[in-house]
Amino acid sequence: MNEFLLAGTALVALAVGFAGLFLFARRVDNYSVVDVAWSLAFAALAVFYVLLGDGWWSRRVLIGVVASAWSLRLGIHLWRRVAAHHPVEDGRYGEMRARWQGNLVGKMFAFFQFQAVSVVVLGLPFLFAAGNPAPSLHPLEIVGALLWLAAWTGESIADAQLARFKREPANHGRVCDVGLWRYSRHPNYFFEWLIWVGFFLVGSAAPWGWTGIIAPAVILYLLLHVTGVPPTEAQSLRSRGDAYRRYQATTNAFFPGPRRAGAARNSSP
Repeated sequence: MNEFLLAGTALVALAVGFAGLFLFARRVDNYSVVDVAWSLAFAALAVFYVLLGDGWWSRRVLIGVVASAWSLRLGIHLWRRVAAHHPVEDGRYGEMRARWQGNLVGKMFAFFQFQAVSVVVLGLPFLFAAGNPAPSLHPLEIVGALLWLAAWTGESIADAQLARFKREPANHGRVCDVGLWRYSRHPNYFFEWLIWVGFFLVGSAAPWGWTGIIAPAVILYLLLHVTGVPPTEAQSLRSRGDAYRRYQATTNAFFPGPRRAGAARNSSP
């Protein structure tokens, strides 16, 4: 099937799906569910491209496996978080409610539809890979797959380290600065970005695959300036205060690196 037709069909299906999700979110009065759906939508998109793409079968299976593994891990992780806090929404949606209170329904519906568009745009590497007819893997694809595996493993380790730290009663009110969190304040976001670089490399071997650079570029911008680091840092400052300020002064925000002079374990809120 033509790649443009594939992407267009996926966009229509996702738009309908996110419209239905919007109605569900209104019913349960929790817009945070869109984060879960956005994450899981990539697995559905990848499988759709795998089944209907006309590229080399082995490559289609590769992109389907790596995309679905990432999507399902993140989606399940977010689902557990949303379910644990329901009916309390993520703070971002509380801010949206306050900012859009004059036309909340219309603007939130548009926001949900934007999620459908973003899935298709960010999923361009999946589309290009699924349509690549070359009967063998290009070195870029092999590098991309290995980078994805390393980044997926790193993100899983970072999430596990943070969860383990939070489970310890003695760590209540303290800042997690152990393991990977000793070298970056947001190692999970860093590895998340590397995952998208891996996706791009896998798709880049296809004709026009280089245009998929938009995916890691957009993800990097969002993580650094919109939905990643800024709100997380703001919440950490509210809940951890001076301890988190000391952490900020000694530890890189995103890219891992050695701690700066004067680093000390935060031991108080």
